[in-house]
Amino acid sequence: MLEGPSYLVSRDLPSSCEQESTWIYNTFRVIELSNGKRRLEDGEEIGLRKSFKPLISLQRVEAVHVANDNTLAQTDHSNNQRQHGDQSDSSSLIHQIGRDLSINCLLRCSRSDYGSIASLNRSFRSLIRNGELYRLRRLMGIIEHWVYFSCNLFEWEAFDPIHRRWMHLPTMDSNDCFMCSDKESLAVGTELLVFGKNIDAHVVYKYSILTNSWSFGMKTNTPRCLFGSASLGGIAIVAGGCDSMGRCLSSAELYNSETGTWVTLPSMKTLRKMCSGVFMDGKFYVIGGIGVGNPNELTCGEVYDLQTRTWHEIPNMFPALNGGVGGNDAPPTAKAPPLLAVVKNELYAAYHEEQEVRKYDKVRNLWVTIGRLPEQASSMNGWGLAFRACGDQLIVIGGPRAAYGGMIELNSWVPDGGPPQWNLLAKKHSGGFVYNCAVMGC
Repeated sequence: MLEGPSYLVSRDLPSSCEQESTWIYNTFRVIELSNGKRRLEDGEEIGLRKSFKPLISLQRVEAVHVANDNTLAQTDHSNNQRQHGDQSDSSSLIHQIGRDLSINCLLRCSRSDYGSIASLNRSFRSLIRNGELYRLRRLMGIIEHWVYFSCNLFEWEAFDPIHRRWMHLPTMDSNDCFMCSDKESLAVGTELLVFGKNIDAHVVYKYSILTNSWSFGMKTNTPRCLFGSASLGGIAIVAGGCDSMGRCLSSAELYNSETGTWVTLPSMKTLRKMCSGVFMDGKFYVIGGIGVGNPNELTCGEVYDLQTRTWHEIPNMFPALNGGVGGNDAPPTAKAPPLLAVVKNELYAAYHEEQEVRKYDKVRNLWVTIGRLPEQASSMNGWGLAFRACGDQLIVIGGPRAAYGGMIELNSWVPDGGPPQWNLLAKKHSGGFVYNCAVMGC
C-alpha cells in the first residue's frame, strides 16, 4: 500500500447542509487537506460547496489527514484524545461528522489511497484492514478495477488505469521450484491468488490488498494446475486442469473469499486442461483446452448454472485453428489457452495468430472478426500476451521482447459497436513477456 506523511490540521464543519452535500463537502475537504493545500477563506468555501460535483470524490488523495478541532483543545474530551494518540475517537473516525458519514466519505476515495488512510491511526487502520470498506463499496456498486501482472518471476506490478499509477507489490517469498512450475493467477474479492507447485505439493500464495503482504492461501480440495478460472465479486470458480500426475480433470470448485474456503462443485462433462474460464450473464463458462484422445484440442465449451448447479455443453463454441492464413502448425500443448474476456456480458477473444479481435455471437454460436489487436501485441503461440476485461474496457498487455529486457505496453479499448480503437494507457521498460495477469475489481 502507499504510505504518506501525516499532518495536524484544524477545521470546523459548516453548521448546516443536506446529508448528501455533507459527505461530498467533507470528502472534498479531506482531499484538500491531504494535498497540503491552504485553508480556504469563508467566501471561497461557500463557492466550492455550491459548485462541487460528486465526481471529485474519486480524485487522487495523496494522504488523508484528520485531527481534532483546535477549539476543543480546552475540553477534557480533547485532552483525553491527545493523551491517547491514535486510539482517539475510534467510533467516529472524522469526529466532526460521525462514523457513518466518515465511512461515506472514505467509500468514495480511490482505493489507491487507502494505504495512506490506514497510516493515520488505529481506527482507520482497522477499518481498512478488516475489509469493511470494500464490502460496503461492493454493496453500493463502487468498484475500481486494477490490473495485476508479472513480467519477472516472483515480481508483481499493479496498475491503476483510472489514475494511471504503477505500484510494485512486495516480492513473493517462494522457492525455485515454485518459480519454474506452471502457475495460474486469479483475483477475487480483495485477494490475488497465485497457484503453483513446490517441491512435493501444490501451493497457493495469496496477496491481500488489505495488508499489502503475501501469505499462504487455502489450497483447492483437488490439487490442480493449468485450469480454467474466473471470478465474480467475492467468489471464483476453477475447473478442469491436471493433477500432480498430469492427468486431465473434470472437477470444479468454488472459492469464497469472505470465508477463505473451497467447495467442490459438480464435475464437467468433459475432461480438459489448458482451458479458459469466464463469467457471462451470471454463469460460468469453460472454453477450449486439451482433452483426452485424438484429436485432443477441444472445440466445445461448457456452461455452469450456479442456480441449478448443472453443466451444459456447447458444441463447437471455440473452433480450433488449423494453420492457414496467420496460423501455424504448433501442437496443441504448445499453444496458450484461449485469450478471452467479457465486457458488459459480451465475450471477446484475441486471436493471436491473425492478430485479430473477435466477438462471440451467442445466438448463432460463432465468432465475428471486429478488428485488430494493438501492433505491439506480440506473443509466442499466445503465451506472454494478456487479454483481459477491466471494467467496461478491454485491456491488452504485451510488447516486443528484446535482449535488453523489452518494453511492456498497456492498451485499452471500450467496446462501442465499431472496430477497436486502442488507447495506449501506459508503457514501461520491463520484461516483454507477461507470465501471469489478473484484474481485481473492488
